[in-house]
Amino acid sequence: MTALTHLSLVEAARMVRDGEVSSRELTEACIRRTERLGARLNCYISFDPEGALAQADAADRRRAAGETLGPLHGVPLAHKDMYYREGVVTTCGSRIRRDFRPDRTATVLTRLEAAGALNLGGLNMSEFAFGPTGHNHHFGPARNPWNTAHVTGGSSSGSGSAVAGRLVFGALGSDTGGSIRLPAAMCGLAGIKPTQTRVSRYGVMGLSYSLDTVGPLTRTVRDCARITEVIAGHDPLDPTSSRRPVAGYEAAATDPDIRGTRIGVPANYYYDGVHPEIRSALQASLDVYRSLGAEVVEVTLPDAEATSVIGGALSGTEAIALHRAWLRDRPDDYGPQVRARLEMTLAYPAGDYLAALQVRPRVIRRFVEAVFSRCDVLHCPILGFPVPTIAETDVADSPEMRKMITDMTRCSRPINYLALPGLSVPAGFSSSGLPLSFQLIGRPFDEASLFRFGAAYEAAAGWVEQHPGEDDTGG
Repeated sequence: MTALTHLSLVEAARMVRDGEVSSRELTEACIRRTERLGARLNCYISFDPEGALAQADAADRRRAAGETLGPLHGVPLAHKDMYYREGVVTTCGSRIRRDFRPDRTATVLTRLEAAGALNLGGLNMSEFAFGPTGHNHHFGPARNPWNTAHVTGGSSSGSGSAVAGRLVFGALGSDTGGSIRLPAAMCGLAGIKPTQTRVSRYGVMGLSYSLDTVGPLTRTVRDCARITEVIAGHDPLDPTSSRRPVAGYEAAATDPDIRGTRIGVPANYYYDGVHPEIRSALQASLDVYRSLGAEVVEVTLPDAEATSVIGGALSGTEAIALHRAWLRDRPDDYGPQVRARLEMTLAYPAGDYLAALQVRPRVIRRFVEAVFSRCDVLHCPILGFPVPTIAETDVADSPEMRKMITDMTRCSRPINYLALPGLSVPAGFSSSGLPLSFQLIGRPFDEASLFRFGAAYEAAAGWVEQHPGEDDTGG
């Protein structure tokens, strides 16, 4: 018998809908597993089992009454602790906001609840979402379920840990320079950074106005597609959100026929210095795609190095604009690394920031024309080396900090500046048993193609069947 907590989100929702299991039973299984493993993984900042059980009982009553059920009905989720819920403490992983109670509720939370999802609590994260490893000076690092000595990736560290550890069925993260795709990759999950503006950011802690993106981390590509379809779409409360119609994301993930398509592989930048084990796994994944009928073509990427550098300058400048008053009045309330990174951005010239904004449309247009005239999706590394340990990346504000952050985000950050959708897809395991992954990059607003290609590989490769942690059928 498969443990309830080891079901996919789609399977769990179907079982609740069909009456094979109640939402209370599903939620109790998640609570038991969290009570057993939560402290070891350090993935929660706030955990609300009583509130979740009350939500589960209400979900079961609605089903018994014959009400129309949403696509996430009765399924427990938890989210990075930066999604505001009116009156509920939202720490943003920080000391400064340890007691912050927002006056609004994030649109994405409202949409998830309308689809029937439950909420078990707020998940650990890098302080103010400003860190790619998952270290947190105030709450401690979230730990990787595959090996708790290793990082989860950040900044959506608790989201990666909780979903991979089978404590919840999915979680929202955020991605400004890779903060969904990196923890998804390091924890063996599917995680999407949608096209910027595809998902509302209303009621979500900001870091960089020009780069911030909202998206989910899940166990399967289809799970990821289902949540994205629920949260995507225009929001009147967020004037920056796109009015483009939402495509059939889950339908794409359930019809993964990619015969006759073209997958691009970068000829420059992305494979520079990539560890042989990563390179081998990515080549093996391309062989799978060839066996499925796709053609693999080499593509030269324009402005590849520049997009990473410019994106870093953009995010740093916008972050300091949000933090300037706190940095002046409460500098000691920041962790050493976040404080050092913010202070470094004070030296960025305003002209460089404005230039980064001014050239962005041209850079995006040149990239899209050069790449997607040659292929349907771009396939490339998301992390160029095996998942490191917590100790190896515990550099705080030391001289090693800049290199560590640059190395961690080298393959992810350019996609944020380009505002393109990117999907992290598990691709096996390293010799030390830690997950390996690749990312698929698509045209603007073509998340559906990413889900189609991601699901096609997932079904053929079979990695999704493996999971970490205790395998007991009691949940």
